[in-house]
Amino acid sequence: MELRDLRTSGPGVGLGGAGGLGGGGGGVADAGGPGNEFGGICIGGAGGGQRLPTKADLFIEQLNATNAKKVALLLVFGFVVYHGLLNWNYGDDSCQWLLSKGRFKGDNEWQPYGCMVHKYSLTDTRRCLRYLAFFDNKNNFVFIGDESVRLLYERFVEPLRLPPQQSAQEDQFQQQRQRQRQRQKQRQEEDNNASVVADGSSDRFEDEMLHMLARYIPAEELTPALVERLYRLEAEKQLSSVYVVGFTYSGLLAGNTTEDVLRQYAANLTLLVPPFHRLVAQTSRVLWKLADRVDEEKLPTSWRLLQNEHIDRLNHVARGVFRYTEASVWESASHIANGLMDNAIDGHQLCAHGQRLEVQLLWNMYCNDYMNYNDGTCCSSSEPHTTLQIVAYAMFGVCMALVCGMCLRRWLLHLRGHTLYVPLQQRQSDGSGRGGSTRAAPGNALSALITDYGTPMVALSLLGLILAYFYLCDRTNFFMKENKYYSEYSFWIPVGYVFALGLFFTEDSRFTKVLNRDQTDELRGWILLVVLIYYMTGAQRVLPIHMHIKLLISGYFFLTGYTHFTHLWHTGNSGSLFVRFFQAMFRANFLSVLLCFCMNRPYQFYYFVPLLSFWLCVVYFVLALPPRISSVSVDANPLHYLYLVCKCIGCLGGITVLFMSEVFFERIFVTRPWKALFVTTDDDLHEWWHQWKLDRYTVAFGMIYAACFHIAQKYNVFDDNNHGNLFSRRTSISVTLLAFLGVGVYTAFSFLCRNVQNCEEIHSYILFIPIVGYIVLRNISGILRTRYSAFFAWFGRISLELFVCQYHIWLAADRHGVLVLLPGFPTLNMIITSFIFVCASHEVHRLTQILLPYAVPSDWRLVMRNFVIFLIVLIPVARSDGMF
Repeated sequence: MELRDLRTSGPGVGLGGAGGLGGGGGGVADAGGPGNEFGGICIGGAGGGQRLPTKADLFIEQLNATNAKKVALLLVFGFVVYHGLLNWNYGDDSCQWLLSKGRFKGDNEWQPYGCMVHKYSLTDTRRCLRYLAFFDNKNNFVFIGDESVRLLYERFVEPLRLPPQQSAQEDQFQQQRQRQRQRQKQRQEEDNNASVVADGSSDRFEDEMLHMLARYIPAEELTPALVERLYRLEAEKQLSSVYVVGFTYSGLLAGNTTEDVLRQYAANLTLLVPPFHRLVAQTSRVLWKLADRVDEEKLPTSWRLLQNEHIDRLNHVARGVFRYTEASVWESASHIANGLMDNAIDGHQLCAHGQRLEVQLLWNMYCNDYMNYNDGTCCSSSEPHTTLQIVAYAMFGVCMALVCGMCLRRWLLHLRGHTLYVPLQQRQSDGSGRGGSTRAAPGNALSALITDYGTPMVALSLLGLILAYFYLCDRTNFFMKENKYYSEYSFWIPVGYVFALGLFFTEDSRFTKVLNRDQTDELRGWILLVVLIYYMTGAQRVLPIHMHIKLLISGYFFLTGYTHFTHLWHTGNSGSLFVRFFQAMFRANFLSVLLCFCMNRPYQFYYFVPLLSFWLCVVYFVLALPPRISSVSVDANPLHYLYLVCKCIGCLGGITVLFMSEVFFERIFVTRPWKALFVTTDDDLHEWWHQWKLDRYTVAFGMIYAACFHIAQKYNVFDDNNHGNLFSRRTSISVTLLAFLGVGVYTAFSFLCRNVQNCEEIHSYILFIPIVGYIVLRNISGILRTRYSAFFAWFGRISLELFVCQYHIWLAADRHGVLVLLPGFPTLNMIITSFIFVCASHEVHRLTQILLPYAVPSDWRLVMRNFVIFLIVLIPVARSDGMF
């Protein structure tokens, strides 16, 4: 962010772009323009004198968006090298991360090192086992060890034991399946008509429907019989099994862990290496569970001689034995036990919560790579790339090659003594400010070698580099990812900090109008920042916060209807509404369409952009219908007021018809070829239906409010052409109380409503009340109306890029987790990723502004030509996706 951007306002009335997103690139700073740099100029001093700039002045001048993006680029290169070294030294196997390290978060949940865990419910678990059973895989689990392993086994199979009624239903289906397929090998002691088989105890669990067999083999220490049992298990040829083994030795409670005992323990464990190796060769997974430390003060009398020092020495021996074998040492289970030691039962038995956490780790290790849950990246392979992704990145690669060729050519010309010219907008300030191109001075030779940053070829090359970073962050396991974490502090502290910064950068506005450009940018800015914090912390579980976030998003759409109606009201028929519509659609969709190609995601994945685009089409369709209504047309023909009312009623009526008939709604939006724009990857329309109906009236409310506001302004109901209050003192007090009441009613509603579905349904009808209340409170006082937060306004100008980019380079795993560039330091990592994310969003906004006049020229004929070319390019993509 440039400090000078925080001290100056964006030009114009602020009604351009997609929902007010960009009209003229007010958010793009020009760090190199003349008159903006201190170099070679004097600064006014006291008494009208002048002084040379100090080092502090020069330093402050360097705090701009251009230099910030350079720092962000260096950080990205640095973290690429850092994570490259990590992957080279320790491997990129996230299963090893899952089993080795981690930490407890504030909600007492376990966060593995560098990857995300899915919380497996009973439904998720059975779905995973059914999926593997469908492909005739045997889900075989063997637990071998002492009491702690037995408790883990019981916790593992506990949720899989079906109630009697459900078990009977499973038996019937199982018997039908058994009659269709004869089993080739059966054990004599198994009962083929039972889902659950127990051999006199709870040490065996079998579910034929799931092809699952779980066994517990007690073992307090290593014996020849146990080694022989392992070889027999290997002979069963149960591929892809999971073995959890863990024990110490029988005399542990006596406290005589001497050096001789440790040597004998190491020798015994060495006997396990050959059978473990043979089991792993069958694609099985062998986990050695370390002994859990104890709370020595809570131990019963029979355990008093046991010390944590003895346990640590035994675990050290086990690590040494299995370090270079195919077996995996399950370190994270030991860390979980240590973190929950205060809750240990009798000082030595892991509590139920700790056992559930260990079971969750086992299910994540076993199922993630098959189920592909978005919030489960541990033990999950990277998503394979598609042909469309290869073609898209190849096109960007061609652009980069052409730019490199142009730079090389300019360098060769420079070596031959040719005069190179630097475009005015990118030359270094020389204190003059005279226009035109200038010859490259020796100090500007490097800039002269680089072609114009404003050319579309360079813009596409830079965009390709940014999208490559997107891919590296969210489509590979190169960078780490972690689960979100919500607490009251994690949400409200960032919100309070952001608003403190917003108030700090408050300054006078050049405008006095209600909802002027500065205000709309400010409103979009703080709305997006709060929404980003909401998504980062996973605060959707709190219903009042969830409903207020929905209100903020609705406020964004409300501004869309307001700003575009206001633009047409003031401009009338001047200019091309057709061109303006395509400009707005380009700003809204350019980045999202590129991400659909490069990230292999459907258009509906970025749900905010399809909604915004749809309502933009509705707004422009309603406003373009003849007669076009403006402040001039209603003066010439008062009958236009009636036409305006008819347009609003028709818009609300059409929306209501779509809402009342979900079948009609589906018929429209699942029609080819535009079906692909509204369905998810699973060919489901539900997400579009849910988001659409939530804000179905919001844009219409914005247009109606704009019409009422401008008509009232036309008849002098209030005056916002000065710095005074909008109404008289008595009226202002009454209106202010009503506005507070409107905002308070919605807040009370969000706390009193207990059901999300009912809350969202009522929300659609009453959302305009708090929005209008906020607008009144923001503008009724002349002091508040003529001041704004430049901090929020700066973010508001790049709000759409912020919303879209967060999916891949701030959050992770399709917004289900958090990107981790600096593991082990969550707060510092959040600051670094946020800085890179904001810089990337600002650069994408700048590149979009550069490409806009080339993609959407001012001549409507050229616009139609480019649109037809775009449709032709989409035809092969559409055919490959089954749109035709």
